[in-house]
Amino acid sequence: MNVIADSAREGTGQMLPARRHRIQQNRTLIRWWLYFVCALILAMVVVGGATRLTESGLSITEWKPIHGVIPPLSEVEWEEELEKYRQIPEYQLINKGMSLEEFKFIFWWEWSHRLLGRFIGFAFFIPMLGFWMAGRIEPWLKPRLAIGLALGGLQGAVGWWMVASGLVERTDVSQYRLAVHLTLALFIFGYLFWIARRLAPLPEPVEDEQARLTRGGKLLVCLVFLQIFLGGLVAGLNAGLTFNTWPLMDGQFVPNGLLVMKPVWLNFFENVMTVQFQHRMMAYLLVLLGVMLTYATFRASRRAELRRAGAHVGGFILLQAVFGIMTLVWMVPLPVALVHQGFAVIVLAAAVDYMAVLKGPFPIRG
Repeated sequence: MNVIADSAREGTGQMLPARRHRIQQNRTLIRWWLYFVCALILAMVVVGGATRLTESGLSITEWKPIHGVIPPLSEVEWEEELEKYRQIPEYQLINKGMSLEEFKFIFWWEWSHRLLGRFIGFAFFIPMLGFWMAGRIEPWLKPRLAIGLALGGLQGAVGWWMVASGLVERTDVSQYRLAVHLTLALFIFGYLFWIARRLAPLPEPVEDEQARLTRGGKLLVCLVFLQIFLGGLVAGLNAGLTFNTWPLMDGQFVPNGLLVMKPVWLNFFENVMTVQFQHRMMAYLLVLLGVMLTYATFRASRRAELRRAGAHVGGFILLQAVFGIMTLVWMVPLPVALVHQGFAVIVLAAAVDYMAVLKGPFPIRG
């Protein structure tokens, strides 16, 4: 009789408390696994920044997804790797005569970056497979996680596409490809963090708050991604090593020479002055929007969770602006530059968290 009654309750759309509890337990496990993967991506962004700033990204001239996990183990193998590096323009035009010990320094940075990428792939795929086979993943969530896995594979391919741009005719990688590589990494972070946050037991959404705050929150997320892309262009052109004054740039707030290239659109991607200028201007816009959204949130909501998320948005963006100014005026010292790059991930997390709290948790489906 109890089985019949339970079936009847499920058939009418009423979920049994035991089943709801089981789903919530599974969501907790999946959520913390995704948080762990997001933390690894944050580490990957920082290591990638160090690889870029130490000019190490072209030290490994081949893409070996499996065999490449094993570094050189003998002096002969080290010499073979160095000989491959001697064939590319970066060595011939910039690092000619580099010693083996100097080469090892840049090699280990790039190798660590690639190894961490492989580890992230395993850290995502193996737990996902285990949760999937154990029946712990809700049906609606399965395709979303599969998309996350596909994005990770795409990121590996984009990484090699970026490196390949610096192996033949250039002495560094394309700033276009670097910006795409960085932005995709942050998109994967934001995508997984969005899922994780909405698997949490968040308070239910309030329609009035959503109506008043959703547009600003979405705009903020979009502008953060745009700023990340612009930051990739700055890094790719080493634009942070020029015009190292603030708030003026070349002695003016709006410097001369922003549009000297023809056609005009090239300036926004290849003119060092313009690329740095637009990154500055976007930073000002983000600070303004972040502060306004924080203020609007405190006016529109009394919920502690949403107010916390709003305070994080405004506070973290202001702090990131300070890190950016320090990076610029101190001429990109490695520790400060890595803090600036890594904290961009924190700013994105705050923006995504704000939208997740505003939207509320994923509904538990019968």
